[in-house]
Amino acid sequence: MSSEIEAGQANNYSPELIDAINKVFALFRVNYHNQFYSAYTDTDLLNQAKRLWLDTLCYFSEKQILQGAKKIISTSEYLPTLNRMLECCEMSDGNSELPSSEKAYKEACTAGSPKSSVKWSHIAVYYAGEETGWYKLRNDATSVSYPIFLENYRRICSEISQGKKMPSLVPATKKDKIESKLSNEQLIIKLKMLKKELGFD
Repeated sequence: MSSEIEAGQANNYSPELIDAINKVFALFRVNYHNQFYSAYTDTDLLNQAKRLWLDTLCYFSEKQILQGAKKIISTSEYLPTLNRMLECCEMSDGNSELPSSEKAYKEACTAGSPKSSVKWSHIAVYYAGEETGWYKLRNDATSVSYPIFLENYRRICSEISQGKKMPSLVPATKKDKIESKLSNEQLIIKLKMLKKELGFD
């Protein structure tokens, strides 16, 4: 059973990306022969899987996708899930302008204020942080905030790869920076007052 995605079946994507997905499934067929045929019992099912992988991995370069597949083959005896493939693509060094999800998460968690004046490695990091919530990123445990950030980041990266234009950030003015500093100072004062009221002083 061998089926390839044709360019006409995936008009939104480049021939290089389509070719990368076809190559990945060919590699998996050779390396996980019995598991592969058990998972993809007919051509329709295989085509559905390829289309799903194409839609999900579309913001990676061809090099990252192939590196991700080779990493799986060299480290696992089992046919991978799409989620595992995502992780391996994110760990590859395919010279993508998009930072890996882990780097993007660290960048979002440690970014200063005002956020609009931060020099982001990619605008997707800002919007993923914005949707996740800066307070959540700063205060919640990684086990809580990272999965939410990851879901937002992957979706935004996918949207950008398919041509969605994200609004440019307008750098904060001097007045905005002063107000941001004042609000931080007011927060500290409020926390001190709250501690005093609760008898923690």
